[in-house]
Amino acid sequence: MTENKQQAEPKEKNIKKEIISFIRTVVIALICGIIINYTIIASAHVISGSMENTVMTDSRVMGLRLTYLFKEPDRFDIILFHPPEGEVSSYPYVKRIIGLPNETIEIIDGKVFIDNSTIPLAEDFIKGDTRGDFGPFDVPDNSYFVMGDNRNGSLDSRHWENRFIPKNSIIAKLYFEYYPSPQIFD
Repeated sequence: MTENKQQAEPKEKNIKKEIISFIRTVVIALICGIIINYTIIASAHVISGSMENTVMTDSRVMGLRLTYLFKEPDRFDIILFHPPEGEVSSYPYVKRIIGLPNETIEIIDGKVFIDNSTIPLAEDFIKGDTRGDFGPFDVPDNSYFVMGDNRNGSLDSRHWENRFIPKNSIIAKLYFEYYPSPQIFD
């Protein structure tokens, strides 16, 4: 009987070691996940139809927070950003960069013109026919003019009191949608 008791003690110690090892692994994985989510990647749930047909309502998207540490944002980048001052939302916004710093943006009959060009911006990603005249708007240094791809259903830089998104409000450049239909953004 003492032999059985001696065999049971090492098994109990092994089970305790396994449980502690498992808990330690889970805690380390959680800490790593939190650090990565707040420093490297950004994930968001899209709650509006302002970017349809590119990004649909209820999509889950992901991007890199570090992209703009190494380069400046480009025209047509899809970005995740903090809402502009005066806009009430607890969610970050998703829009496309249309105007770059120090450019003049004007929308005539729904078409975007940059710096008094006579040729409208080529935007093959727009949903439906666009309408409306807006601007001209002079984009300040370190700021961006953003619009949704669903122009007729998007509250964006054309409508906000504070029209421009400062570079430091950009959370991430979005690279792909992972739910419900995975896709990579150009």
